Amino acid sequence: MVYAMSSKGKYKAIYAIRVTARQEVNVALLMEAKAKAQNLKVYSILVPPDIKGYLMVEAPGIHVVQELSRDIKHVKGQVSGIVKFEEVERILKPIPIVEGISEGEIVEVIAGPFRGMRAQVVRVDRARNEVVLNILEAAYPLQVTVPADYVRPMKHGVKYG
Repeated sequence: MVYAMSSKGKYKAIYAIRVTARQEVNVALLMEAKAKAQNLKVYSILVPPDIKGYLMVEAPGIHVVQELSRDIKHVKGQVSGIVKFEEVERILKPIPIVEGISEGEIVEVIAGPFRGMRAQVVRVDRARNEVVLNILEAAYPLQVTVPADYVRPMKHGVKYG
């Protein structure tokens, strides 16, 4: 995302718009076309990957966002207030999977030859982005080292074995 600065050195405001779930990209494309056609000052339109039903629009004022969202299908309304840049930055920075995994945790292998199996984390190597797993569904004790992207933490409260 390009974050433009005004001549006074302050950031432009970011506004959140509520849209129909799973229509975020369509609405963003319609808004882009409208902004170009009407020559509206819109600096960026952001579709957050993990938040359904919302768009972020960077513009110099609320009046531009209201004009932009007027008469566009699937727009439900605007969230009052301005979204802080720190919140947008937190949405855009993905948390590495290896950071959320700890030793002893039960995980599901989602890729590779052990896909679909449950395993217990024996060791986490954050520097190499790898985890050593003890495959629970194997007939004998089996430890494998896989990339951290190959595992997903299981939901809490589920009992095994």
